[in-house]
Amino acid sequence: MADCHIPYDPKEEHTLVIIKPDGYRRGLIGEVISRIERRGFKIVGLQTKTATREELEEHYFEHKDKHFFESLVSYMTSGPIVLMVIEGSRVIQAFRNMMGDTNPAVALPGTIRGDLARDWGPDAQIQNIVHGSDSVQSADREIALWFPYMID
Repeated sequence: MADCHIPYDPKEEHTLVIIKPDGYRRGLIGEVISRIERRGFKIVGLQTKTATREELEEHYFEHKDKHFFESLVSYMTSGPIVLMVIEGSRVIQAFRNMMGDTNPAVALPGTIRGDLARDWGPDAQIQNIVHGSDSVQSADREIALWFPYMID
């Protein structure tokens, strides 16, 4: 996939969505995009890439001192990811609800993680298909990192 960018409406709320390497590997890109579009949100930025360690250290800076950081970075650099900026009314909370719980074993049916992710066992890195920004501040920071050309 090449980079895709359509007009960014400054009056709308925006969030960053990442389809993680397991979602890419398992061919779930279309399923995730379909759920976003069926919900009525607009994709205004789209790119596929393999993230670097440096990009992921900046993206996940708040987790840098946590025990799972190294395995998270290893997982996120294990293959291509799909990055999207989506927009719409209350899109941050709506997409977080669509994702479901971080742990796929307890994510509710009907959510992306509840329907598509799986528990990889107690010693494995959680592979849960998607990431979504958790606040307006996080969304602004994450979008600026991955889509700097979209920021004025």
